[in-house]
Amino acid sequence: MTGGIAAFPWWVLLVDYALGMIMWTLIGRFGMNLFLPLNSEFFFMKIFVRLTDPILKVFRPVTPGFLFEPMIPLFVAWFFFLLRFYAMPLLLGYSVMGMLSFPLESEIAAGLYAIFGR
Repeated sequence: MTGGIAAFPWWVLLVDYALGMIMWTLIGRFGMNLFLPLNSEFFFMKIFVRLTDPILKVFRPVTPGFLFEPMIPLFVAWFFFLLRFYAMPLLLGYSVMGMLSFPLESEIAAGLYAIFGR
């Protein structure tokens, strides 16, 4: 594997994948909450709520009071996006990593391109 994801050390991939999974899970909870209540019996909604409630509790002190409840997971996901977009390049010593250079999303995009691209 040359270039692309192989250019990153393993710890960068691990941290980025973890932050990315948390971010996308929070976005998923926001999306599901548009159509289902938080106490829904739907299996995936239960999973989203169970996985994200501890994260939302940690961010409760910095969550503005004017946000209505369904928007809070999206607000917290924004923090994880900021960590991935600004802190990860700083840790790697880059001034800017560039748009669409998140390893998790790059791998997903490459897989989709391999399936549907040609």
